[in-house]
Amino acid sequence: MKKIIGNKWDELLADEWQKPYYQELRLFLIEEYRDGTVYPPAADIYNALRLTDYDDVKVVILGQDPYHEPGQAHGLAFSVREGTVLPPSLVNIFKELNDDLGITMTDRTDGPDSTRGVLDPWARQGVLLLNTVLTVRAHQAGSHRGKGWERFTDRVIELLAARETPMVFVLWGSNAGAKKEIILRAQGKQGMRHLIITAPHPSPLSAYRGFFGGSYFSRCNYFLEDNGIDPVDWRL
Repeated sequence: MKKIIGNKWDELLADEWQKPYYQELRLFLIEEYRDGTVYPPAADIYNALRLTDYDDVKVVILGQDPYHEPGQAHGLAFSVREGTVLPPSLVNIFKELNDDLGITMTDRTDGPDSTRGVLDPWARQGVLLLNTVLTVRAHQAGSHRGKGWERFTDRVIELLAARETPMVFVLWGSNAGAKKEIILRAQGKQGMRHLIITAPHPSPLSAYRGFFGGSYFSRCNYFLEDNGIDPVDWRL
């Protein structure tokens, strides 16, 4: 079996790699990376799945497509590389985290001077930071939508929603919110066992329409603890 991710996702997605739509997507990406600048770097496309194995997922935070400016995207939704100025969406996420749990920059594990936006510690605890589209042309938001990524990530969401162990789906923005039906359908006759939280996207254009005050982080942990699952330490 071909190893693309390096964990159980390879087994679960083995058939997906072979489907015509994915082969077309792959050829499209080869041309895009060859002819221009695409984010994240090709080696980082699947970092979200690489860092959070299927059986380890506790929370899914679903975004749209990657950041499209230099030095930002590295394969995790909303996360940026170390040393990168925090994008406005991530600033708003941290503001909500502070309002919800009182976690401030000085509470972060690497010290009071941190300006890091690297969300790897969340991913390693079972927070799958997944975008609905996994690549983007430089400076062109949404440029890889409609090329096949949505079908691929729909399958990832479907596989997770079919799992018996409860988890939380945090759907920020209209693109993410549209995946609610996939989650409900994949649960089948076993009934509601996952928590689905929908809200506006944290970008400055929409955050004040209802993103702030959602208490997403505490709600995730309350649900996990109620189901006998260790909560997430949201400090970074």
